[in-house]
Amino acid sequence: MSSVVIEAVEADSGAHAFRQRLLDGLAESIVERGYRDTTVADVVRNAKTSKRTFYGEFASKEECFVQLLRTNNDALITSIQAAVDPDAEWDKQIRSAVRAYVDHISERPAITLSWIREAPALEAVAQPLHRIAMEQLTDMLVVLTDSPGFRRAGISPISRPLALILLGGLRELTAQVVERGGDLHDISEPAYVAGIAIVGAGVSPA
Repeated sequence: MSSVVIEAVEADSGAHAFRQRLLDGLAESIVERGYRDTTVADVVRNAKTSKRTFYGEFASKEECFVQLLRTNNDALITSIQAAVDPDAEWDKQIRSAVRAYVDHISERPAITLSWIREAPALEAVAQPLHRIAMEQLTDMLVVLTDSPGFRRAGISPISRPLALILLGGLRELTAQVVERGGDLHDISEPAYVAGIAIVGAGVSPA
């Protein structure tokens, strides 16, 4: 590898590290103060960097927020996909998916709540993020329910409208539990039961 290529890789790695520090700084401030009360000064203080560095990566606090949520949603999807064994029985797959979801949001409830409650207030800035995130989550559910375990049980892949209903209900339940300071693991059983009922409705006729 040439020295020019090595320098380019190192520069890219350094830029990514700065960007991640800023995202982590915003996440820390959201936990402490909430998104609305967070300022760029809070972000750079937590990231131990400067406003100049911040504006070299993001045009605004809103842009940084959208990137944080996008990264969080990508991590959520990756966690669920990694947790589910497509060859397992279908009900066990649903249980694994729910457990992975709950584990993920339990580690960052403030970020999850800000996505559900505060991101919509950004309107045009966050609309593309919301649309893409819901499309990706819906795609994930369709793929997960089109696996050997589901096919053995004669269950058709979940339809996109039903997937959206399931996701929407789960989002609202999550938000309510976080807002009242409850234990997010309490949503595991209701989420599992809802998943069984909605996905199980896709049983193919004998």
